[in-house]
Amino acid sequence: MRTEPAVHHYRAHVSWSGSTAVGYHHYDRTHTADAPPADTGLPLSSDPAFGGDPALLNPEQLVVLAASSCQLLSFLAVAARARLDVRDYRDEAAASMPEADTPVRLAEIVLRPRIVLAAGPTPERVRHLVEVAHRECFIANSLATPVRVEPTIEFV
Repeated sequence: MRTEPAVHHYRAHVSWSGSTAVGYHHYDRTHTADAPPADTGLPLSSDPAFGGDPALLNPEQLVVLAASSCQLLSFLAVAARARLDVRDYRDEAAASMPEADTPVRLAEIVLRPRIVLAAGPTPERVRHLVEVAHRECFIANSLATPVRVEPTIEFV
């Protein structure tokens, strides 16, 4: 008996209210987002360069966070299947968005995870598994923006 591959569906809601009547520089960019069935919503804004609240996350940051989180989860899955003992994983992800480019977009996302593992595998083996995880990362595979991973590997 043959089964069809699963199709996963995701929903997100955003909402804003206010007035844009007084022009571009004067309306509030704050809005809320939630993604059922998760209970937690997020207050969001635009990048401060575009009139947003610097205390709130913005869509560009969410894209970088999504890529970073996906790489983390993909690597943990790959490492667990390979029986590696990952003890700590911390990513310092970054992206650039040059306004000179048209259309304006994130030009590149760079993930810089610091991965700490129990002794056993070689650094080359871990780097290979980082690459496998990157190839399996659903978010990186979904983006037109290049995502580069530059891991630092340590053993305890």
